[in-house]
Amino acid sequence: MRFNVPLRNRDRTRNYEGAEAYTLSPELELYAAVVTTTLSDKFYEGSDERLERIRQLIAQVDPAFVARLAVYAREQMHLRSVPLALTVELARIHTGDSLVGRLTGRVIQRADEITELLACYQAANGRTGAKKLGRLSKQLQKGLAVAFNRFDAYQLAKYDRAAEIRLRDALFLVHPKAKDAAQQALFDRLVRDELQTPYTWETELSATGQAQFATEAEKAAAFRARWEELITSGRLGYMALLRNLRNLLEAGISPAHVDRVCQTLADPRAVARSRQLPFRFLSAYREVQDVRSGYTPQVLDALEAAVLASAANLPGFDGDTSVLVACDVSGSMQRPLSPRSKVQHYDIGLVLGMLLQSRCRNVLTGIFGDTWKTIGLPQQRVLANVMDLRRREGEVGYATNGYLVIQELLRRGQRIDKVMIFTDCQLWDSRSSNGSLADEWQRYRRFAPNARLYVFDLAGYGTAPLRVIGRDVHLIAGWSDKVFDVLAALESGAEALSVIEQIEL
Repeated sequence: MRFNVPLRNRDRTRNYEGAEAYTLSPELELYAAVVTTTLSDKFYEGSDERLERIRQLIAQVDPAFVARLAVYAREQMHLRSVPLALTVELARIHTGDSLVGRLTGRVIQRADEITELLACYQAANGRTGAKKLGRLSKQLQKGLAVAFNRFDAYQLAKYDRAAEIRLRDALFLVHPKAKDAAQQALFDRLVRDELQTPYTWETELSATGQAQFATEAEKAAAFRARWEELITSGRLGYMALLRNLRNLLEAGISPAHVDRVCQTLADPRAVARSRQLPFRFLSAYREVQDVRSGYTPQVLDALEAAVLASAANLPGFDGDTSVLVACDVSGSMQRPLSPRSKVQHYDIGLVLGMLLQSRCRNVLTGIFGDTWKTIGLPQQRVLANVMDLRRREGEVGYATNGYLVIQELLRRGQRIDKVMIFTDCQLWDSRSSNGSLADEWQRYRRFAPNARLYVFDLAGYGTAPLRVIGRDVHLIAGWSDKVFDVLAALESGAEALSVIEQIEL
């Protein structure tokens, strides 16, 4: 039977390791592919392959879903490049209404994203050079005009960078209508390249570095004073604080300024406004932990408080609910998110896993590779736990035997209400014993019929290790703490994509 295949077999496929896997619906596959990409090469898939797969999936789903997914990726998952790519691709295939225009105005939240979108449009249409951009679709043009009207002189000057496409090129192409005479004057200055260089913390430090000093001690004192001035004035934003913690400690800022930095880092409102992905706190933690300063422990504690504040309380995880958190530490998970990033998929899985553990009262935690091992860890040390697990990765090897997680529960006769697996979904049996997560889960459901399995897809390769249907198996994708919003929706009886489908355009 080659053509009239039984329905139960039509969703079966093979993953990149050659193990049996299951296809996803176009909507679920697109969601997973989008929220787990920086459009850089992954372990099993190049960036061009990922983008081509996204294009093919866009053509298979409702345009409104694509638009909502782009907004979700930008506003909830805090991604920048892929929402612009979705917008450009949608503009290529969808016309007849204002959807693309409204989407364009929504996903552009920084002035440099105007030129980034045009560069994406240029690449998608095989054009080169600013003068070869050609005519835009009417809706893209309208959306870009809305974006131009949103930015002031500071924002336009800050992001008017030397590149193949400049903001003045975009202005000539889009022809936004100024809201008033003041904005028209701003547009005129942009055209004449007369925007004043804006004040930023980078320009202030650069000016300090270019000054002449008699001794290195005087230079160090000047930098320390500059850092302290930036902290006191509040002009050093949250992301800048996070990325410069090592510099601040090594500069020797005063105890009062260390206190202020830590208070800002740990402030739940500041964390929420900053929209930082959880793994950013891990990157900062790694940078700081080896700094020889008496204030390093205080800063590390502030980072722990910050990452805990990034995840809201979860419903359905009280002391009566047993939870198992299993993190994939296989070789394929140890791929950087992008060429410039030190963060790996492995790190994301551990951070999200430890965040989830911090919200559970009755929880077992472990890592799996060739083997599966549970490890007792304190609940309120998210980042320190990640570093501990990082150091222990070799203890379980580097395969992807996820089925051992469930097999061990069966062997012990242990009933767990909710099993959470953080993985790239490329599970296989390196022991050649015909083990699979799908088979073990079926066995476990007969033993514990109320158990539920949540697979957190961190790579978006397009398949799942078992069928994502019914009320007992769910797939959640992404790198942000917002994945827990999807988890909360599932706990309330909704579907995984309902968080996206409820977005207003």
